[in-house]
This record gives sequence, structure tokens and C-alpha cells, in this order.
Amino acid sequence: MENTILVACDLHDKNMRIHNAMNRGPVVKQTVENNTDGRKFLIDRLQNQAAQLGGARIVFAYEASGAGFGLYDELAAAGIECHVLAPSKIARSPQHQRNKFDDKDTAHIMELLRGHVLAGNALPNVWIPDPQTRDDREIVRARLDAQAKCSKLKAQVRALLKRNALVKPEAAGKGWTKPYRAWLKALTECDEPLRTGARFALKRLLCQLKSLEDEVQVFDQEIEKLAKTERYAAAVLEINTLLNSKGLLTVMVFLTEMGDLSRFKNRRQIGAYLGVVPSANESGETDDRKGHITHQGPARVRYVLCQAVWNQLKRNVQEKTIYERIVKKNPKHKKIAVVASMRRMAVRMWHAGLRAKAGTPNKIPGALGPRKAAFKAQWKVAAKKKAHAQGKACALPPSRRVTRQCCPAQT
Repeated sequence: MENTILVACDLHDKNMRIHNAMNRGPVVKQTVENNTDGRKFLIDRLQNQAAQLGGARIVFAYEASGAGFGLYDELAAAGIECHVLAPSKIARSPQHQRNKFDDKDTAHIMELLRGHVLAGNALPNVWIPDPQTRDDREIVRARLDAQAKCSKLKAQVRALLKRNALVKPEAAGKGWTKPYRAWLKALTECDEPLRTGARFALKRLLCQLKSLEDEVQVFDQEIEKLAKTERYAAAVLEINTLLNSKGLLTVMVFLTEMGDLSRFKNRRQIGAYLGVVPSANESGETDDRKGHITHQGPARVRYVLCQAVWNQLKRNVQEKTIYERIVKKNPKHKKIAVVASMRRMAVRMWHAGLRAKAGTPNKIPGALGPRKAAFKAQWKVAAKKKAHAQGKACALPPSRRVTRQCCPAQT
């Protein structure tokens, strides 16, 4: 049997808890600092150990965290096989969750790693995005964070007005209109009705809001430049044509967070990855017990999909008809219809992205989706069979006929 060095790691900001073993051999425990020197020391030691064994295979595994993929990059550059595991997909008992410490977590990773190497068990790996995708995500995520901070500041302004018993005038309209902003600015420039402290706080909140809104515009310009690059231009055009809208932020969040669209094989994988499929608690004769959606995967994509769905319901008659049909089945739970629309939109965007990548975009806006196109193709086949059964001549060439037996005179 080939010698394999198994390394399980519990990664933290300042240190790494390491369990090292050879095949089924005993485990050697060690703590290494999580810095440049510490990681270099660990890699050199593993390479020296493999060289002493005549070029043994090194397999490294650790759980994904907020530390990113820096450790993975260094290990891959050194030629070490590395697996980044998804913590949400690692089964843990309630006892383990109540009695959690580093050595126990690392030992659990070692068990999974040994099962993978020695028995061929599958590891719950996460998909590793390429460096360019990670870099593109930073811009889009920062844009969403800036918008979230704007929303928080607006809520603080409304709370300040509420504490001081101030009601927005009717002339200001709904939302953060120009008259409403002018009224807020006027409150900061006069002595009444706000006192000194509230007036100063409101003024600073409005200054912060103005600064953040300017930052949002800068981010939007940068995202627009990113969308025009060769990496995203075709997919952005195809998805925007599909949605018949200008939702550039929605498209860019979808493309950057999903990464390589070809890694998904079908619509079920799309729904499961985005967490918009119902959870299940079924066993034995109980085979139809569904719960809330799983909420797994990137929450940012679910957020922009939800906003895009509400936008489509106002502008797209077909989407609104489907939404109302689902709502009619369960009027008390309209969120079910919203989630169904989110899932359908994500699948359509996935198909559009794949078409753009393959260089076969739909040139006709509002083209049939994949399911409707398949249904139409089946309907045509059935119509041809019916025509053959009635003895009608087949106008198709022999290579495209449904059956040759029903057209013996033309075969």
C-alpha cells in the first residue's frame, strides 16, 4: 500500500492545531503558529517527512472559515493535496456540540480523512474559487455592505424622529424623496422643533448617509466596469435579456457568488446550493414531511433574488400569473410563492449563463425556457406520430423521421 501522510488541521487566527499520522499509524499532535513562518515551517516539515519515506503522498484537510483560502493556496503551490471541508456538512452528535475543543475537532477531521484515503469515502469539500473570482467578489460584497449600512443609518434617522415626536409632512411623499431630505436638512438648521443634542445627532447622521451614498455610487461604477470585462460581458448581456431589466447588481452578485456555473449539473443542485429547497424530516412510513427552506449557501444571492422577484412581479405579467397561481393554493403563506419564484429565476439565470459561456445565446428576447422548449419538442413528436398513424405523408427527410415503419413509401 502506498504510504500516505495524513494531516488534519483545526485552523484559528493565531495558531493551527495539527494531527499528523501515517496511514493507520498513531497520531502525532502539534500546535503551529498561523503566520508566514509557521506555515512555511509546517510545509517544510511535511515535505522532509515525505522525502524520507521515498516520496510519500501528503493529504491535508481543514475546515473552511473566515480565514479564506490562503492556507490552501500555499499548500497547493507546494504540491500538497489539500481538502477544504464544509463545516455545515460534517455530521456531529449533540454530545460533540456540547463538549467542543480543538483536539476533538481535529480528531474528527482525521477520521474523515482516513475514511477518504483508506476506504474511499467522500469528503464534504467546498468548491475553491479561483483567485480572480475571489477578487471580483470583494467589490460586489463591499457594495452590498455599503448599501446595508445606508439602510441602517436611515433606520437610525427614523428612530430619532420618532423619539422626538416628529412626523414627516405629507408633501415629502413616500420614501427618501428630495422633499423629505430637504425637510431633514431644514431640521438641522433651525432651533425648533429639535433641541441642540438631537439636532447635532441628526446632522451627523445625514453627513454619514451622504458619504455612504457617494461610496455606493463609486462601487456601482466599478461594478459596471467589471461587468464589461470579457469574463462577464456575455453572461451579463444574456441574463439581462432574459430578465428584461437593468438589474446589473443582481446579475453580478449571482455570477461572482456562483462562480463556475458548469459545476452544477441540474436545477436541483442550483436550488440546493442556494438553500431555496425545503428541508425534510422523513423516515419509515412518514415520507412527506417537508419544512422550511434550508437557508444554506450564499445569503447574498438569496437577498438579491428576492429583490429581483418583487421587481419582476411589477413588470412581468407571466411571472405575476405564476406567482398568483401558487398563492391561490396557499393564501396564508405567500412566502412559498416568493421562494418558488426565486428558485425559478435562479435556474433560468443559470441556463442563460451557460448559454453565454457556450457561445449560443438566445437572440430572441423572451425565448422559451428549457422545460417549455422540451415540452414543445415532445408535443411536435406526438403530432408527427399522429400524422403517421393517419397515413399522411412525412415531409421530413429520412434522417429526421420519427419512425420509418409508418412511412414505408418514403424510406
